[in-house]
Amino acid sequence: MNSTLPFNLIRRRGLMLVLSSPSGAGKTTLSRRLMENDKEISLSISVTTRAPRKNETNGLDYTFVDATEFNLMINRGQLLEHAKVFGNYYGTPRAPVNAALEKGRDVMFDIDWQGSQQLAEKARDDLVSIFILPPSWAELERRLMGRAQDGPSEINLRMAKATDEMSHWAEYDYVIVNRDIDQSVEALRSILLAERLKRQRQIGLSDFVGGLQAGR
Repeated sequence: MNSTLPFNLIRRRGLMLVLSSPSGAGKTTLSRRLMENDKEISLSISVTTRAPRKNETNGLDYTFVDATEFNLMINRGQLLEHAKVFGNYYGTPRAPVNAALEKGRDVMFDIDWQGSQQLAEKARDDLVSIFILPPSWAELERRLMGRAQDGPSEINLRMAKATDEMSHWAEYDYVIVNRDIDQSVEALRSILLAERLKRQRQIGLSDFVGGLQAGR
């Protein structure tokens, strides 16, 4: 893999960057801002059984399938993780993620704590997990209402679920309290840079050091 790279370019294995939070804490905005300025990371496209929203495109936002196809994907071992959220199933296709990591590209996941636990069980060395917290309960409710995506009953359901979701914060590698979007994006960038530089992810480091020792 990449055997023809110049000696001074160090190959690395990609990582899986997981962002989790209660609905409305800002993880979708943070992930989009991060990817706007970082071309080495892309968003994992989840497969789901829920119906698409008006502004969503199949294959771009999600891959939409029925329950029968979703269960077949589980039985075939085609999903890295899957979970039931608000009555619908969501999962991460295995093949495109593995291909990206092998090429040294990073993959971002917008998944809940259940999915994060499954990824940790299957690929802990590749995983970097971050939990996003809102600055206050009132702000979380304000953000949900401001999105204008859900009706009052759906907002109430999401607020009720938030308490359980936030109870899993200690299972994550990092925690960001999203008080200010710009500061939170910078925190994300710092985490990503540090994780990319970890020795075990720089799989071309031995060849690079060997080149240095040989006077190249």
